[in-house]
Amino acid sequence: MARELGLAAYVQADLAEDADRIRLVQEAVAHWGRLDVVVNNAGISHVIPHADMAAATPDVWRELHEVNVIAPFRIVAEAEAALRASAAASGVPACVINVSSHAGVRPKGASIPYAATKAALNHVTRLLAVSLAPDIRVNAVAPGLVDTPLTANWTQAQQLWRERAPMRRAASPEDIAQAVSMLVESNYLTGEILLSDGGLNLT
Repeated sequence: MARELGLAAYVQADLAEDADRIRLVQEAVAHWGRLDVVVNNAGISHVIPHADMAAATPDVWRELHEVNVIAPFRIVAEAEAALRASAAASGVPACVINVSSHAGVRPKGASIPYAATKAALNHVTRLLAVSLAPDIRVNAVAPGLVDTPLTANWTQAQQLWRERAPMRRAASPEDIAQAVSMLVESNYLTGEILLSDGGLNLT
């Protein structure tokens, strides 16, 4: 059930469940009467050393793929009609932003299954950009390390960003939100994977 928070409405959903993905979009459209932007920000990970092949079990692969790849695709599929209606009514394209990871661009990441799902999400982003244009733009933001409670104990990664990234720090959540907002504001960019890692990829 939707709960309103000021100018926002909160809808709880388990994105591993297709019925919840559908309900999430339906309740958002029902509440606001339209849908202009979809930001697929939910994702899950497992920290598994890349050399530990046995720990990257089929169950881990399936779990991450379900939430990190299938869920964003299904949400866009469910939202397509409302996004096209928004574009028709406003005269500007609606948009989708997928939150990926620099692990989907470089051979890095918390685990091989995680990195592979983000690489898949990047390609899905490009495929949808072609399929849904010109009414719906589809882009992705690919953060590197972001300072959150989840990454507070990732001391090696924190040191890496301080020493090698040109910006000398990990991203803040606000940095990534700013990148998402920039892509939302553009009426032209589509199919882009915006690598947001403080320039670490340059080193």
